[in-house]
Amino acid sequence: MATISAVRSTLVLTLGLVAGCALKGDVRKVELQVQALQADLARSDAARAAERDTILAAVRLLQQALATQQAYLVQMRGDMRTELLAVQQQLTNLQELAGVSQQRITELRSRIESRAQQPDPGIPAAGGAPVGPSGNAAGPGPDQMYDISLQQYRRGSLATARLGLREFLRVFPTHERAPDALFYIGESFEQAAPDSAAAVYDQVVKTYPKSPRAPSALYKQGLLAEQRGDKPTARTFYSRVIATYPRSPEADLARQNQQRLRP
Repeated sequence: MATISAVRSTLVLTLGLVAGCALKGDVRKVELQVQALQADLARSDAARAAERDTILAAVRLLQQALATQQAYLVQMRGDMRTELLAVQQQLTNLQELAGVSQQRITELRSRIESRAQQPDPGIPAAGGAPVGPSGNAAGPGPDQMYDISLQQYRRGSLATARLGLREFLRVFPTHERAPDALFYIGESFEQAAPDSAAAVYDQVVKTYPKSPRAPSALYKQGLLAEQRGDKPTARTFYSRVIATYPRSPEADLARQNQQRLRP
């Protein structure tokens, strides 16, 4: 009986130890699984944090871009408003100039007509209307018409001056001052319409190639081409000045500009 009891005790003890060992192994496995899960969660949190940071950075960039675009739009609105005001002012000025110019031309024509009806005391009438040196009906002579237009030009009334000079060219197309009149018409366009100025200067060169205004007009075309950044065309005009009018003052200026624009 004592032997059986001892065996029984030994078995219980053995089973208890085995159960204890099994329990400790399971606990260890659970601990390892928990640690692995925690590591996965940590990695997932890090990935989410990185993704969140990326999104936030993109949002900040987008906000900056929107702020920049908004500032640009505000500036553009201001610039457009300023330009519109400038255009309105220019239109007002043009309307005023047009009114003054039309009035001036009407006055010139009235004076011409009234003078044409008056006899010239220096020349006896011989069965017809008196005539001046140019063969036109007596009235304001070409010099007077030219001087009146030139005065308007020097005062800054460019539109009025252009109308007067064009009227002068219409009435006295072969007068010795015709090249000067056409040249000043070109100069009156330089600031507001450089392309129109270049076209008029080209007309001066073609119509009056032997006039002292021809090299000036050709040189001016080179300057206008240079102002718009077209250096090859500018060099071409300067070369034409040097080749066609080598002894003119403009030829010396053209040589200097050629040297300056040399590639």
